[in-house]
Amino acid sequence: MPKLKLSLLSMIGGLTLISSSAYAGVDAEVSYILNTLLFLIGGFLVMWMAAGFAMLESGLVTSKSVSTIAAKNIGLYAISGLMFWLVGYNLAYGIPEGGFIGSFLPWSDASSIETGYSDGSDWFFQMVFCATTCSIVSGTLAERIKIWPFFLFCALLAGVIYPIEMGWQWGGGHLAAAGFSDFAGSTLVHSAGAAAALAGALLLGPRLGRFKESGEPATMEPFASSSIPLATLGVFILWMGWFGFNGGSQLALGTFEDSTAVATIFINTNLAACAGVMACAIISRLVSGKTDVVMMLNGALGGLVAITAEPLTPSPIMAIIIGGIGGLVVYYGTLLLIRFKIDDVVGAIPVHGFAGIWGTLAVPLTNSGTNFGSQLYGILWINIFVFVVAFIIWYLMKISFGIRISEEAEKLGTDKAEVGVMAYSIRD
Repeated sequence: MPKLKLSLLSMIGGLTLISSSAYAGVDAEVSYILNTLLFLIGGFLVMWMAAGFAMLESGLVTSKSVSTIAAKNIGLYAISGLMFWLVGYNLAYGIPEGGFIGSFLPWSDASSIETGYSDGSDWFFQMVFCATTCSIVSGTLAERIKIWPFFLFCALLAGVIYPIEMGWQWGGGHLAAAGFSDFAGSTLVHSAGAAAALAGALLLGPRLGRFKESGEPATMEPFASSSIPLATLGVFILWMGWFGFNGGSQLALGTFEDSTAVATIFINTNLAACAGVMACAIISRLVSGKTDVVMMLNGALGGLVAITAEPLTPSPIMAIIIGGIGGLVVYYGTLLLIRFKIDDVVGAIPVHGFAGIWGTLAVPLTNSGTNFGSQLYGILWINIFVFVVAFIIWYLMKISFGIRISEEAEKLGTDKAEVGVMAYSIRD
């Protein structure tokens, strides 16, 4: 019995020491391991978002374009990986402090325990963010874009355009110096991708028959979604991946404070998405008398995009408000695009663009270290830069070798015309 008592006392004492030392942090090597692990786990969660985008887009296009969506999404992910290794990473992180552009050099491993994490884990984490930016463009231009011009644009977006603008803040460039803050990329990733998509949509034009001669939208029957369950699965995959997107952007896990912060980010991210869903469910019911499931799906994404600019500092109530407004922005933003006859097949521009801008502007509401002037300054810089450069690239491709499939091919369907593989044997 005395030995048992002694053992229990020893265990209690050991646990007490462990508990007290935890608040003091861990040594450099353990911190390096934990931080690297956060990057890797966050990275493969964000990579899983590529599957979410593929499923969402495949579900929302017509059944004659599903295989093409699959080809575009796996292609853009591969291109993003290659281009971000070749030039993208160093264009972003080789930037001089307060500068505008880094160096055109391939990534190389410079891992050191002093950096606090593996260089390779950081490269992977940043690369999947780059791929997300390209994924946003895909859905907007679906069912009428040629595959290979789209791939060429993705190479330039992933290798040059995105790395330059994200380096302006995350690489210590001029927006960071100006006080702009975007925690995980509401503007740097999401509205930037939407700006590139908008430029392409304007030059590409709407799908055949999408709008009447009067300008009114045509009935949706000819453009019926191929699979709402598939689109729903895509949103749930994206929702799960977003915990890596936002949680991983804490960039550290080796202290009590960092671990607590990651958990807070998870909670706020989830609450914002929930609020976005319900905001769209309520407003669609009130306005149209129907509870629009597609709006609910995009409302979830709008809430997620909105909270991404600052998922750490809001209270749970504020996270709900930010996400709910994000959902409303998506709903009315979709109506705005229709009014201007801009055909965004999956609603990527209101989801990622409009909700991303709202979320970035909302940062000063909860983060006292920011201000609306700096936030607006960053939003304008990034969106104008990406839109103008993307518009020029799309235009040059349009006048040289074309970006849109023929009218005959569009009527036939991109699956037959572009990839030669039909996703479904039964057509609309």
